[in-house]
Parts: sequence; C-alpha cells; structure tokens
Amino acid sequence: MTGQHTAGLSIGQVAERTGLSVHALRFYERQELLPTPVHRQGGRRVYTEADLEWLTICVSLRSSGMPVDQIRRYTELVRDGDGNEAQRLELLREHEARVLGQLAELTRALELTRYKIGAYERHLTAGTADTLWNPHRAGAAGGGPVACTAPPTADDAAAEG
Repeated sequence: MTGQHTAGLSIGQVAERTGLSVHALRFYERQELLPTPVHRQGGRRVYTEADLEWLTICVSLRSSGMPVDQIRRYTELVRDGDGNEAQRLELLREHEARVLGQLAELTRALELTRYKIGAYERHLTAGTADTLWNPHRAGAAGGGPVACTAPPTADDAAAEG
C-alpha cells in the first residue's frame, strides 16, 4: 500500500489538490486533455506531479474561458513535442486577446457599478433618493429623475464639484 502512494497520486488526491471533482478529472481524461495517458495500478488511476501541474494549467485556461476544444488542441501540440512552439504561442496569444477583451468588459461593468454605488450613497445621504431613476416615473415633472446609468464624464465630475 505504501508503494501506491509513493508511485503517484490517487484521483482523490488530485481532486483535492486541484479543486476539480473526481467526475471533472474523468471528463478531462476522456477529453484527452492530459499530454500523457493516466497510468493505472490495480485498476486505479495514478497521477504524477507532472499531471497535476498540467491540470493546473488546464483549470486556469478553462476558468479564463478557453473552450475545451482549444485546450485539447493545445494539449495535442504539447503531446506532439518539439517543433510546434509557434502554433502553441499563437493559440495562447489568441486566448490572451479574448481574456483582455473580457477584462475590458468587466472593468467597464465595475466602473458603472462603482458609479451607481456612489450615486446611491450620495442620494441616500442627501435625502434625495426619490430622484433616482425609476421607470414608473420616467419623464416626471421637474426636469425628470436622475438616470445614474453611466459613469460621469469629465464635465459631469467638474459640475458635481
């Protein structure tokens, strides 16, 4: 039994260390997302530290939005060995561009959220929360409600004081 533990990691140990479920690990294996086949000892999967490192990369790529088919393609390139590094780099650069686009979208969403938080805090403190935009009162008399739907421009910020 001691030999099994020193020879590699069980699927449970890998699940614990990667945060993946046993089911997800089996899925990764079926999808051929490991560059080398998982070894078997006595009918049980035995993972290496290299498998664990590779799974960590896969989890990061997947959590950042890389589709499974692209992770599989990257894995195939790694499995094929030397000579395709430019293809691997291109695949990773394409993914980087997508992630940067997602970050830009998230940054805009965060800026809007922070602006709206500030607007609500200011209006609640000033006792003017009833002037915040309400679709049921849109176009009300008195100049209409404050929309608070977009971060202020430089002119708006200067006018606010």
